[in-house]
Amino acid sequence: MKKVVVVDQEACVACLACTMACSEAFYKEQVPELACIRIEEEAGKLKTYVCVQCGKCAEVCEAGAITANKKGVYMINKKLCVNCGKCVEACPNGVIVKSPDKEVPSKCIACGKCVEVCPQNVLAIEEA
Repeated sequence: MKKVVVVDQEACVACLACTMACSEAFYKEQVPELACIRIEEEAGKLKTYVCVQCGKCAEVCEAGAITANKKGVYMINKKLCVNCGKCVEACPNGVIVKSPDKEVPSKCIACGKCVEVCPQNVLAIEEA
């Protein structure tokens, strides 16, 4: 399975380079709220949330628009998606994004853009 993993949470400085790269990749604009990765402060510490490719989004997709590819990455088929938002609600890490002006939500496809731009090497691509 291919996925983005947090390898050194302590090194994160919340520079948001990862969120900017993700939103740029999906939406051609740098808006952290549109990224399929989140950084939040919890109890005085930073926490990075990424898609763990758990498949909960696929389980709730009544249209059958979310399936795993041969590398185990769950992908949204834009032609099948009815934009109901159930996948957004089901995501345990809150990293499926539904932009109000787009026809379908977006989720991490393990492209690695966030990994490439992280100056602190917080993230990595894992292939199991």
